[in-house]
Parts: sequence; structure tokens; C-alpha cells
Amino acid sequence: MNISKAFAIRINNLLAEKQMNLYKLEQLSGIPHGSMMCIMNGRNKDITMRTVCLLAQGFNMDVLEFLNDPVLKKTFEEVE
Repeated sequence: MNISKAFAIRINNLLAEKQMNLYKLEQLSGIPHGSMMCIMNGRNKDITMRTVCLLAQGFNMDVLEFLNDPVLKKTFEEVE
């Protein structure tokens, strides 16, 4: 699995867990709708650390908590 797909899965899981919709996440994180759609549709191949920080902020989490996910960990291990 590629990193962008793993991030989309993580975002969808957190949206469900926190009973949030994508629009609300965009508002809380400050990520524009077009950019969010690129992440969710896999068109954004490289997600920057700034974007990760904004996503974590939108979910009211710290970055390490956001990244602490089995799907992301597995994907990161495959990259190494």
C-alpha cells in the first residue's frame, strides 16, 4: 500500500471514530477542500509534515498520536 492510501484510510477511520465529516475536518485543520480531496483520492503522492501537523490539529491530537496507527506503521515499514 502506498503512503497516500494509508493516510486516507487513517483519516477515514478517525472521521468515523470522532463522528466527524470531511468538511468539519477541513474547517478545523485549515486544509483547503481541493487539497483534502487530493489526499483522500490518492492524487497527492507526498504528504508534507506540515499537512500531517494540520491533520493532527484538526483531530485535536498531537502528531505522534495521529501517526500511531497500524496501517501507517505497516506502510512506513514497507518504505524502509
